Formats: sequence, structure tokens, C-alpha cells
Amino acid sequence: MLTSRKPHSRPVASAAEAPDIVSMDAPNPSAQPTFASKTPLHIGGVALVVRDLERMQAYYRELLGLAEIERTGDTVRLGAGGVVFLELQHRADSTPDDARTAGLYHTAFLMPTRGDLARWVLRIAQNRVPVTGVSDHLVSEAIYLDDPEGNGVEVYSDRAPETWRRNGDRIEITTDPLDIDDLVRAAGDDTYEAAPAGLRVGHVHLRVGDVAQAEAFYRDTLGLTVTRSRQGASFMSSGGYHHHTAANVWHSRGAGPRETNRAGLGWFSFEATDQATLDTTAARLKTAGASVAAIAGGIETVDPWGTRVRVTV
Repeated sequence: MLTSRKPHSRPVASAAEAPDIVSMDAPNPSAQPTFASKTPLHIGGVALVVRDLERMQAYYRELLGLAEIERTGDTVRLGAGGVVFLELQHRADSTPDDARTAGLYHTAFLMPTRGDLARWVLRIAQNRVPVTGVSDHLVSEAIYLDDPEGNGVEVYSDRAPETWRRNGDRIEITTDPLDIDDLVRAAGDDTYEAAPAGLRVGHVHLRVGDVAQAEAFYRDTLGLTVTRSRQGASFMSSGGYHHHTAANVWHSRGAGPRETNRAGLGWFSFEATDQATLDTTAARLKTAGASVAAIAGGIETVDPWGTRVRVTV
């Protein structure tokens, strides 16, 4: 016990009056990645092939407040909290993407807190950013948009995982009206000035030619778990998350391999929590006869439609 050598010249503050040192030292929730980024495999990043680099990088920087972390030649890498999770690759002569082909349905950016999502909603409302839809998915609240080159974008926040309705591996995910008024009340007095440091890509939703074939690759070969099935779509995850990847045939049923000169999805990556998880995933791919190529920090494979999938650690 520490004691003072001299008497205090004024009374010491009582416990009730003293500063809350614990709360002052508590981590800022907006600076922390969420459960989605802590599972054995989780989304690391997404690369888009773009026809107009300056327009596209300006869009994502203005929409989400992302920071330009690196620029090399015809590639710009954007992110938050010093972490890159969106890569834009300039290819002016690429063919515009086509929703009837295999590729990207949307990239889903996960806000670390509901308050962050609420403040972002107020920002885009003030700036009159057009949206394509809003939904309450029971596990999350989501806003949908399209970027200038037609790539789907979702911006969402998760409800607490302990509130999700589970039945074994299955998780109830609905598509209900979103109560925007209730959401924006969570904004508090702060405004959305830049991407919170805990912002990440929470999931990637793909267009595929066949759902069963997508499950055979992402579940049986890569090792994900199906958490929800609905007509024309499957949702899959690692570690009990609601979904890290979804695959649908809503516009692309029967699509063949993706053309290599298409704009849109260049690749997306899963990040493994450790080397053992990466090694296990690589072994599963090799056993299934999938192509496996070494890249910096991990491996790259392709799904049945030629979509490049990376796994890094």
C-alpha cells in the first residue's frame, strides 16, 4: 500500500468522484475488428479490376473514408487502420462486367459497431449518395449500393453473435425491412469523418453458375461450413460466423468460366489465423486436385469459374 510522506492539502477524491481509469484505458470498439475477422479463415481483402482508376479510388475513399495506403504503377491499395483490404487494378481496356457471368455480386464492408454504421448512414444521406436497397437480416443491418462500374457494395454492421438464432451449423438470416430511424439514433453526437480503424471486408458474395458446384468447392474443398441455403444461393463461413462467402445463381445460372479480360473481381482472399490453418487448407486443396500456386504469404487457387481465391497468413 502506498502512503504519502506529507499530508494532503485538500481531500482525496472518493471512489465515486475519481476518474474511471478502467474505462479510459478500455479499447475503442470502433478501432477493433469484429468476430468476422477472428475466425480460423476470414476475408482478408478484395481486388477489383477497374477501367477508370481515379474515379473508382475516389468513389471508395469518399464513400467509406478509406485511406490510400499504397500506390504502385497502375494499382492503388486502400484500407483503414493501416490495413489494406481493397486493391484497385487499372486495366482501361478490360471488358465491362456482366451480371449474367460468374464474378462479384458484392463486396461487404463490415463496420465495427452499429454506431459507426449509423454515422455512415447519416453521412451518405447528407451527401445524397444513391443506394439500391436496405435490409434487416436479423444477424445484421445492411445498406446496398453499386459503385461507378457496377460492382455491388454492401455496408453493414453485425448484431451480437450471441443473439443469432442457431440450429446446429445453420443460422437464421432474414431479409426484412430496415428501421432506418432506429438505426440512426445509434449515431450519437459524433460524425463520420473517416473509416473507423476496425472497418474490414466481412464477406464476399459471388455470382456462380451452379450452387451445388460452389458448395463442392468452398465447403468440401476449402473447408467452409454451409450456414444457410435459400433458393438459388448458399451462405458459407468459418468458425461460426454467419457467412464469409455466399454464392448465387440469381442472374448467372449456367455461367461458364469467367473471361480473364473482364473488369470486376480480380481476386479475393481468405486470411488464416495461423500457419497451421493455412497448411491444412492447402492440403485440402491439393487432395481435391485443385490448382495451388505459391504467392507471397500464402497460396492462390481458382474456383470452378476461374475466380482467383487466395489464402494467406
